[in-house]
Amino acid sequence: MGMTTILKAAGRHRRRKRLGRGIGSGLGKTAGRGHKGAGSRSGFRRRALAEGGQMPVFRRVPKRGFSNARFRTEYSVINVGDLETKFEAGEKVSGAALVEAGLIRNTRRPVKVLGDGELTKRLIVEAARFSRSAAEKIAAAGGEAQVSQARST
Repeated sequence: MGMTTILKAAGRHRRRKRLGRGIGSGLGKTAGRGHKGAGSRSGFRRRALAEGGQMPVFRRVPKRGFSNARFRTEYSVINVGDLETKFEAGEKVSGAALVEAGLIRNTRRPVKVLGDGELTKRLIVEAARFSRSAAEKIAAAGGEAQVSQARST
């Protein structure tokens, strides 16, 4: 029997270690902290990435270059196939309508529409970005792809 086969039966949840509960527990007296030193004291916190006297890796490796990752724009992504299933012909599709339909979580991120799936309904879609194929499919169905200025950056 493997750990993956246990469902709601006994053994599903491992009991926590009860430290400092007497000799018989195996974790009495020093409660697994050893003898003396900072690690045995309350409030001790080992520094992340500390290597015990050896030069830490973040100081051994040279720092070079620049990453733009912190400044990239993260989009809420939807496909035209999703619009086909969730909206009626002639509707205006905006960020609020997408949240209400359950296609995106909130309107904090700008929306990008991708071209996966088919679209037969005429929709007016407002989003920050459109892939070329998505814009073509919306136009082919008689709809309109409007780029919203509020969150287009």
